[in-house]
Amino acid sequence: MTSTAPRLSRTELRELFLFADLTDTQLDWVRDHGDIVPVSNGEVVVREGEPARCFYVLLSGTIRMTRLVSGEEVEITRTDQLGAYFGAVQFYLGDQVDQIYSASVRALSDGTVLALPSREFREVFHHWYPMAVHLLQGLFVGLANTNALVGQRERLLALGKLSAGLTHELNNPAAAASRAAETLRERLAGMRHKLAALAQGRLDKTMLCSLTELQDRFVEFGDSAPTLTALQTGDLEDELADWLDDHQISQGWDLAAVFVAGGLRVPDLEEVASAVPDESLEGALRWLAYTVETENLLREIGDAIGRITALVDAAKQYSQLDRAPHQDIDLHDGLDATLVMLARKLGDGIRVVKDYDRELPAIPAYPAELNQVWTNLIVNAIDAMQGHGTLTVHTARDGEFALVEIGDTGSGIPPEAMQRIFEPFFTTKPVGQGTGLGLDVSWRVVVNRHHGDIQVQSRPGDTRFQVRLPLREPAQGS
Repeated sequence: MTSTAPRLSRTELRELFLFADLTDTQLDWVRDHGDIVPVSNGEVVVREGEPARCFYVLLSGTIRMTRLVSGEEVEITRTDQLGAYFGAVQFYLGDQVDQIYSASVRALSDGTVLALPSREFREVFHHWYPMAVHLLQGLFVGLANTNALVGQRERLLALGKLSAGLTHELNNPAAAASRAAETLRERLAGMRHKLAALAQGRLDKTMLCSLTELQDRFVEFGDSAPTLTALQTGDLEDELADWLDDHQISQGWDLAAVFVAGGLRVPDLEEVASAVPDESLEGALRWLAYTVETENLLREIGDAIGRITALVDAAKQYSQLDRAPHQDIDLHDGLDATLVMLARKLGDGIRVVKDYDRELPAIPAYPAELNQVWTNLIVNAIDAMQGHGTLTVHTARDGEFALVEIGDTGSGIPPEAMQRIFEPFFTTKPVGQGTGLGLDVSWRVVVNRHHGDIQVQSRPGDTRFQVRLPLREPAQGS
């Protein structure tokens, strides 16, 4: 780096707090390798995301530091303090981190800065302060490793809980299907027996044809049977049981329950009575009851298999198995999959309200990572409500961003914790119940990976985490 600008003297360098305690030899190195660079009002000195080639020290003027959040510049600080430094502030870590400018700095007035080449400064800094470098590297690597290990442990624990919940949810429909299949086997055997008994009776070909026609009609009733309340069901079962008793049908109460569940009523039984002789009525009714119950069992098995399929689909959507890591997605698919995966943790005491804007377009995203964000936010909401309350999942369009809001009716976040809520390792949970990484991970996924924004509003009974994600892929270099 060369410049025709004059060099700073040792005395001038010692007026800068960074260099106040350097030896004459060290000051000479800074003087020989540092360029005094003039900057103009409004000039961008460093731009966020570009390679960090220089370490800058403010000599005169005023600067403003900003970072991009949700596509907008957010001011971090502004200063005219002599000696304020910026730019390649992690130069001493070398290749251990990506050497890029973490923020943009713009001059707010004409001024000057001292520019030191970061690579050369790193080499001499290691020579001047070897112990300090080791301590700084150890601090950085230690925090990074701790973050990674605790984060991995937290993810494994979360995965274990989700797996247990999924296993529990799968077990219910699987057990229901197994029970229905076993009962179906018994009913088919009974149907064969009753059909043989009917064939040995006084039923001619016409009567058998009438019964089979009734059988086909009764099967269709089950598909369109209305949903009844417990009171309505009881009244209809009483009505059918009375009719069966009047016709000397034994154990009519059991048959009445089967017929009501299959959508049959008294006029349907009258049709059966008119189609067969009196001595064959009970056999015909029981044969038809087996048919109706068989269809009900087949329907129950189908429902159970459908629930299993839905759970497996939700698990695949949640984990993003066999899918590209970055793709255009419907946000609602991931939100629904996460709610399914957390169904057991939600329990019966928490009501879920979905307020979706189905007009939201697909957005470019890393869906597996976003599902982790939804998991962290929803689990925190569940914990805050302690088993009772309302969880609200709201989506909407907010300008050029998609808004996802996770709300709960819990106790809220203490005001003193609001400013630190996204800090790594900070948690409001008791010792051993939280690592303080869930919201930190969520912040990094939303802000760093997706160029979005995450904010929180909280008061007792109303806490809302708001995630904004760009509807379009951010332009390179923005």
